[in-house]
Amino acid sequence: MKLSTKGRYGSRLMLDLARHQARGPVLLRDIAGRQSISEKYLWQLIPPLKRAGLVNSTRGAHGGYRLARQPKEITLYDIIVELEGPLNLVDCVDQPDQCEQFDLCVTREVWHELARVMKEKLQNITLADLLERYHNRLNALSYSI
Repeated sequence: MKLSTKGRYGSRLMLDLARHQARGPVLLRDIAGRQSISEKYLWQLIPPLKRAGLVNSTRGAHGGYRLARQPKEITLYDIIVELEGPLNLVDCVDQPDQCEQFDLCVTREVWHELARVMKEKLQNITLADLLERYHNRLNALSYSI
């Protein structure tokens, strides 16, 4: 399985919001500059994140975007599934009509197990965890200079 830019950039967008939201709503152009992602692309990621209740927006001169919940309440699973869709490696895992061998196929069980493990792992990593990893990385880099 390979994540598309939606999942990768969406995760970076959400982490950037978590890092900077204490200052108030964050502008997409600022995120685009810090993350080296096209602002136009970020605009495409916002609507599904808003629909999922992960991001709020504020209009006006001091407007921008904020996390809709605390970083400890938003998981990577929330973000990835909203932007990428189901985690199943193959369609037959949850769509029996996609495969003539559904009842006999033992490899489907393996794909189902892998999807379950990925889901559990992503559900156990929050934006707060990523913030901690980010700060640890910054500290490690500052000591090595």
